[in-house]
Amino acid sequence: MKTFIKFCSILGLILSIFSHSLAAEKVDYLKTDWSFKGLFGKFDRASLQRGYQVYTEVCAACHSMKYLSYRNLSEKGGPEFSVEQAKAIAASFEVVDGPNADGEMFTRPAKLSDKFVMPYENEKAAQAANGGAYPPDMSVLVKARGGGVDYIYSLLQGYETAPAGMILDEGVHYNKYMYGNKIKMSAPLSDGIIEYGDGTTASVEQMSKDVTTFLMWAAEPHLEARHRMGFKAIIYLIILTTLVYFSMKKIWSRIESEV
Repeated sequence: MKTFIKFCSILGLILSIFSHSLAAEKVDYLKTDWSFKGLFGKFDRASLQRGYQVYTEVCAACHSMKYLSYRNLSEKGGPEFSVEQAKAIAASFEVVDGPNADGEMFTRPAKLSDKFVMPYENEKAAQAANGGAYPPDMSVLVKARGGGVDYIYSLLQGYETAPAGMILDEGVHYNKYMYGNKIKMSAPLSDGIIEYGDGTTASVEQMSKDVTTFLMWAAEPHLEARHRMGFKAIIYLIILTTLVYFSMKKIWSRIESEV
């Protein structure tokens, strides 16, 4: 009995320490209205297209999206560029192909079937160009980080002056929402850093929302289809439940009348 009580005391202490640790690490992320949230959620096409522009002009210099192909940009449920637009986007990049008839590698304009061009040849090259830090692939980044879209959205806007007493190593920056508050990536966004094709004001807040929306689609390209399927399943279950209810009611009414 004493052993059991001692065990419970130790377990309670561990749980208490763990809960205090979680409370200390909890951060209230910035909030915004995400069009894709909820049962009827859908991606904002204009935001997806702007988000792709932010990724291409700002993020793609360091971060890859190796699981996306250029054809995905024109598929239903995504940014839905026209096929001609997607072909033009792909053709603006060069990929290494081959070997040719002479056994040599060559470069050519990318096609719809090609994966997004990688910013570096390999991981070592990426680390060498970024002071030893490896820029993570962004294809499923939203799903790989706790907090999801709210975390990414907040991180992009969380750069601040470090609190008094905090010492940062060279090349390290303070970010309110980063785990540990220290990040090697400098603030990637600033007001007006790009010019949106649709005339939308390119504020840090707007660009953060647009590129995060694009990253959410990249991580869950079939989200809208799942929402539609979920809605149909709910309707089916409601109809089935109603039919079962009235069937049971009719059966029990007969039994009660016989009794």
